[in-house]
Amino acid sequence: MSSNHSTNADIAVQPPSTASTTTTSAPPPENSSSSTGLGKIPGTSRARNSTSSEQLVGGDNSDPFFGLSFKVGVAENKNTTYRNKMEDVHTYIANFAERVDWGYFAIFDGHAGKGTARWCGNNLHTLLEDEIDGQDENPAPVLGKHDMKQSLCNAFVKADELIEKEGVGSSGSTAAVAVLRWETDRNEKEEPKKTEEGTEEKVESKGDKTKDQTSFDFVPAYHHKRMLYTSNVGDSRIILFRKGKPYRLSFDHKATDILEVNRIRANGGLVMKNRVNGVLAVSRSLGDSYMKDIVIGRPFTTSTEITKDDEFMILACDGVWDVLSDLKACQFVHNLFRDANTDPQVAAKKLCQLAIENSTTDNVTVMIVKFDKTIFNVKEQ
Repeated sequence: MSSNHSTNADIAVQPPSTASTTTTSAPPPENSSSSTGLGKIPGTSRARNSTSSEQLVGGDNSDPFFGLSFKVGVAENKNTTYRNKMEDVHTYIANFAERVDWGYFAIFDGHAGKGTARWCGNNLHTLLEDEIDGQDENPAPVLGKHDMKQSLCNAFVKADELIEKEGVGSSGSTAAVAVLRWETDRNEKEEPKKTEEGTEEKVESKGDKTKDQTSFDFVPAYHHKRMLYTSNVGDSRIILFRKGKPYRLSFDHKATDILEVNRIRANGGLVMKNRVNGVLAVSRSLGDSYMKDIVIGRPFTTSTEITKDDEFMILACDGVWDVLSDLKACQFVHNLFRDANTDPQVAAKKLCQLAIENSTTDNVTVMIVKFDKTIFNVKEQ
């Protein structure tokens, strides 16, 4: 097994400070909750070559996502009409933390320079992996006792500390990070449950087997569930599209939010013209060390179980959301997938271009993660 890792960064990392508030454009999905668990879950894996970022965006005829239950497409545009520099950075990793069929996805939108965003793109995932490995005291399968939301929070806090320590914190960056993984609350060493007749209990998977089990590197058993964890600071967003509706899994930390305004004032800061100290539009970020007492790096986090009802996820910087609603962006991507079975890479490029055509004045970066629903049809019995 190998990890497919793509980043447009050069090097990056960061932290949090006070609890964040939750506000969403739509109510969270029904199975969105705080759930825990992580570790190296055994699966059927076969070796694959590490894939370069060029291959991941279509530079090779082979499918870099073969065997995975998701595909990723990324597009970016400097938007030369309004911007002379590109300060966005993105990273995604397949088989993240050396776990089969896990995924790490991240967008970083820099301001006052690209240094912090670049550092985050190269390092935040390493900090998170260290958190995961540190909690996983033995290599046995997970029991659901480790909290990925806390791991994400710890990684953000640590990143912020390192950015300031290493002197790259004069710039700042938003961060929107998602981790997709398999988990179970059952000890795999336990004997299978018995029915009254004494036979092993089995749960029938729903739906027809539309793919051979060997198509996937990891074949989930009935007690495995697909979990998505998100974490963000600033105004880059993560949107989940489920049953025709968008669900925002991030929180816009802006100086227009009354709770953020009250927090800033309570800590000695002020908000002028909807900007922190009259300067910064976001109220939380990584970096911005000169305002760290009031512009904190503690993220908003969510956990959501992914099911057959979930089609895709969009991560994008505010250059998209300034001109497109959550619903419009999701419907646009959904129609592309429905009408032409479009590849996520093509969909990401078209959504990026749609933001440009709608006169966004910012850099634009779009990442689309399309879920393969057929993974739920091949659960081992």
